[in-house]
Amino acid sequence: MKTLWKKTAAAAAALCLAVMTAGCVGSTTATEAAKTEAAETEAAKTEETKAEEEKTEAAAAEQTEKKQLREMNVVLDWYPNAIHSFLYAAIERGYFEEEGLDVKIRFPANENDAIALVAAGKAEIGLYYQQDAIQAVVNQGVGIKSIGAVCQTPLNVILSLKEKNVNSPRDFEGRTVGYGGTALSEAMVEAIMEHAGADPKKVNLQNVGFDLMSSMTTGQVDATIGCLVNHEVPQLEEEGFEVSWFQLTDYGMPNFYELVFLANDKMIEEEPETLKGFLRACERGFADFRDDTDAVLQILLDNQSAENFPLSPTVEKKSAEVLLPRMETKDAPFGTQTEENWKENIDWMYEHGLIERVPEVSEIMKDL
Repeated sequence: MKTLWKKTAAAAAALCLAVMTAGCVGSTTATEAAKTEAAETEAAKTEETKAEEEKTEAAAAEQTEKKQLREMNVVLDWYPNAIHSFLYAAIERGYFEEEGLDVKIRFPANENDAIALVAAGKAEIGLYYQQDAIQAVVNQGVGIKSIGAVCQTPLNVILSLKEKNVNSPRDFEGRTVGYGGTALSEAMVEAIMEHAGADPKKVNLQNVGFDLMSSMTTGQVDATIGCLVNHEVPQLEEEGFEVSWFQLTDYGMPNFYELVFLANDKMIEEEPETLKGFLRACERGFADFRDDTDAVLQILLDNQSAENFPLSPTVEKKSAEVLLPRMETKDAPFGTQTEENWKENIDWMYEHGLIERVPEVSEIMKDL
């Protein structure tokens, strides 16, 4: 019995030891698993935190980079249309940012904002008309200069409905021509009539303000000066009207730029490299407009001022076809300007009493 008890006791002790050992092993395994899970959770949290921190740092870096960009306000001559496509392409595709610029497009609230705001230092660049710039500098002493041309040839044409049979300035005699009320338009009509051998006293000039197209379509006038071949022509055609038009330069007018880049004298003197960078980005934007026209027009359409000046995709497409061979020619790359061109227009304006004196070309244009 004693021996049996000993054996039994020994077996019980062994069993107890085995149970205790198993318990310890299980406890150890559970502890290790918990530690592993905690470590994995902590690692995941660390990775997540790291990702958030990196995102925050990237956003901060981007914000810092934007703060370091030189802001440039560009005032348009009018609401966005195809002739401005290169600007929107340069913004969308980062060309201005690569030049260290943050370009903002501004629409004019007043007719001469592109000159007035630039002259006052409230905008860096204005897009406006060559003859207006000459008058502003000579007659008003405004401190601005052209630093480049947007379009190498005129877009301003004499436009009429085909049924009116106005095919040359000679047909103005006894007719009514609508215009925007400017002395420049009056001088242009007089000059082309004289060149064609017609009598300027026999035309009735009617100030129709901005209603150039509607004054024609309602029969208020027989023809207009001031409509653009790249916009009003395809616009009227899309509306179902048959039109005819001719160019001012066919009747003695010197070739002139349609829109130039204006900057004020102070910026030209103090920040020429900034302006050069702006023009380089514009050149790249134009190259895209030329080589990837449909895509760039879509950028324009996505940024149009629909509430003020809604665009028709088909009109802008036709506009681009007119603009591209005029914005850059085989003899004049996009953005270029010549002293000869400015001199011819200065002389023409002085001859027709539009400016008070003949300035040096260097007072009005600057090649950077």
